[in-house]
Amino acid sequence: MLPSNKPYLIGETAFHHQGDELFLRELIDHGANAKANAIKFHLLLDLDDYMIKTHDAYHILQEWMLTESQWENVIAYNSEKGLDSILLCNDLKSIEFAVKLESDSLKAIELHATGLNDYFLLKKASEFDKTVILGIGGSSIDEISYAIEMLKSLGKDDIFLMYGFQNYPTRYENINLKKMIKLQNLFALPVGYADHTDPSDEFNEIVSILGIPMGINVCEKHFTHVFGEKRIDSQSAVSMEQFAKIRKMMDAAWTAAGDGILKMSEAELSYGNTGPMKKAIVASTPIKKGEIITLAKIAFKRTNESTYILQKFLPQLLGAIASKDIEQDEFIDFANVIYKFQKTDFGQFSANK
Repeated sequence: MLPSNKPYLIGETAFHHQGDELFLRELIDHGANAKANAIKFHLLLDLDDYMIKTHDAYHILQEWMLTESQWENVIAYNSEKGLDSILLCNDLKSIEFAVKLESDSLKAIELHATGLNDYFLLKKASEFDKTVILGIGGSSIDEISYAIEMLKSLGKDDIFLMYGFQNYPTRYENINLKKMIKLQNLFALPVGYADHTDPSDEFNEIVSILGIPMGINVCEKHFTHVFGEKRIDSQSAVSMEQFAKIRKMMDAAWTAAGDGILKMSEAELSYGNTGPMKKAIVASTPIKKGEIITLAKIAFKRTNESTYILQKFLPQLLGAIASKDIEQDEFIDFANVIYKFQKTDFGQFSANK
């Protein structure tokens, strides 16, 4: 399974390389420098298994396809850079390639939403011994359920859902990030967010990392080192400066989100210290030894020193007897009163008294 205990940034290359292996290696270099965790590659080895020959993009994609040997070299290079590899497999031959590929860096294969319910792709994907990612953008609950149920029926339980869709680019008001949490709960599977908002949008970076405080630790982004150059998929590809900033923002958001434990941290305990921060119980007027502690003799004030007596202990102090003289503004605590257990009379706090 993909890591769930840290922010995990996936750099999406798609067909941005346009068949240029050297360009793809440059993308990997820049992704590594920006501290991505993984690079995702779109594998297409059998074009006729992916689209009909009369499709408008057929001949273009035919020119951009890399060979198995080239992909082996690219994935090995990616591994040398310390990056995980994720292979989006568009055809059966690509999945077969992934299944037989011996690479520790290969962490997952993905089925794009275009083939979410492709029986043959799902069946072959179940043979992959690591994570299978399902791209679920623009898919109904029934479609998602079908893919999950089929994989599970074939013995595949290591399934990850990738939420997000490409509208060249996607408008952030159409994303509906809260849907990810409902999908996560509905299918009891981890969910990641693939962002495709306009790189020029002023909110691009913040929208990209909003999943982090929601508990969604995986973010996927198209990126490019030739920002502004007209290439395929450039509509959603952020610059390297933006990509690096998203990396830093993810880490900061993850740290700020914390672990959700209700117990106060050391920093909170220090901030909530009674006396210097929270008002302490002190004598509002000098109290002589033997006098009974009453509300009239008590005040709540901030002090320079700390006390172990919390504000909620007020009822226990009322009715106690001063065991020594207590100066004005001095702490009232169990060291300077004689306290005997007694049922607290909350009536003295009544507005009628």
